[in-house]
Amino acid sequence: MRIVILGGGFGGVYAALELEKALARDGSLEVTLVARENFFLFTPMLHEVAASDLDMTHIVNPIRKLLRRVKFVQGEVESVDVGRRRVLVAHGGEHHDHELEYDHLVIALGAVTNFYDLPGVEEHAFTMKSLGDAIALRNRLIECLEEADPECCLVKQPLLTFVVAGGGFAGVETVAGVNDFVREALEFYPNLDAADVRVVLVHDGPVILPELGERLGVYAQTKLTGRKVEIRVNTKIAGVSDAGVRLSDGTVIPAKTLVWTAGTASHPLLATLPCQKERGRVAANEYMEVQGWPGVWALGDCAVIPDPHTGQPYPPTAQHALRQGRVVARNILAAIRGGQKTRFVFKTIGLLASIGNRTGVAQIMGINFSGFAAWWLWRTIYLSKLPRFEKKVRVALDWFLDILFSKDLVQFRTLRAPTISHAESGTPPAQRGGEVTPATTR
Repeated sequence: MRIVILGGGFGGVYAALELEKALARDGSLEVTLVARENFFLFTPMLHEVAASDLDMTHIVNPIRKLLRRVKFVQGEVESVDVGRRRVLVAHGGEHHDHELEYDHLVIALGAVTNFYDLPGVEEHAFTMKSLGDAIALRNRLIECLEEADPECCLVKQPLLTFVVAGGGFAGVETVAGVNDFVREALEFYPNLDAADVRVVLVHDGPVILPELGERLGVYAQTKLTGRKVEIRVNTKIAGVSDAGVRLSDGTVIPAKTLVWTAGTASHPLLATLPCQKERGRVAANEYMEVQGWPGVWALGDCAVIPDPHTGQPYPPTAQHALRQGRVVARNILAAIRGGQKTRFVFKTIGLLASIGNRTGVAQIMGINFSGFAAWWLWRTIYLSKLPRFEKKVRVALDWFLDILFSKDLVQFRTLRAPTISHAESGTPPAQRGGEVTPATTR
């Protein structure tokens, strides 16, 4: 039986991990995971990479180290033919097409960023969904500091103004990390002053972190405001131009950097599937089966799975996706072996957010936490959820060293070293007296 999993996020990887156990006992199964990247990204810690709190390789796990029995294909999913039970994958530098046949298909493609067709936003904004996004933002912060520091820089304000759109978990954690990083870095830039720095969070609701309730949202706003973060509530981004970031109230913020965390959309591939959808996401039942298409399953951010407690779809969070992955794997095995499938039933355990400067907010089993205790809970819980002992140790060590030393200011650029090529003329410079000097001794 051939099982193909599309997507290397929480849902796809945890489904593969569960099936990995079955492969040790059942040689009749063939499981293939298809993902764009060859690693699993632990997204809750992404903002810490952007803020230089963690090394960029410490929050990713190579899929080939996580999965020893599951086959892995790094590539882009081009199309899915649910009628013929085929998946077309393009891989390699030349985008070679490869067709995968399946008996059971797990769709866990996640979501993509939505810019809502706002003028200039897609062209100019930074996003925070991938490891590359976090590295690009970190490089941008350092680039702005380097460009603004020389005495010849006459207009510093746009370079030192950073706008973050979205007051949810990603936006709040990102703006807190950006604010901490930039203000701590000023010590090493003698021509810059704290008064030159402006960090703005734009949120379309009355209070940030609405998922945590008004009380914790107000607490987070108060703490961030006390650290000189401007919070613009009941406001939206209207567009971006050379003049800066334009807000819905007509204000223009002269800024060179906009970080967009204000919206997601369904993966474009889902629009090509003939199955039922709700707001662009695949409709699945309580077993995560896609109705009308036997052998097709959907989970995570790209699926609508009904919550029997509320009658509403489960929220698109990592804690739901990883549990959906485990349950869908068991349901596939039950379908193959003629066993009983399990309904997905789960109630959110808790929600946590880090708001910088060793401060956090959390709601766990209905109990609110704030301040240092919430920040400690954030780090403890997410460290325990990070896959593989090796990565846990590396992250814990990074956090310990962060207490002792200042944040790193190195730009991780991928430019190659400069080279030059001379036409051959006369005696080669390395040849002296009939002997050729090794390059290493020159």
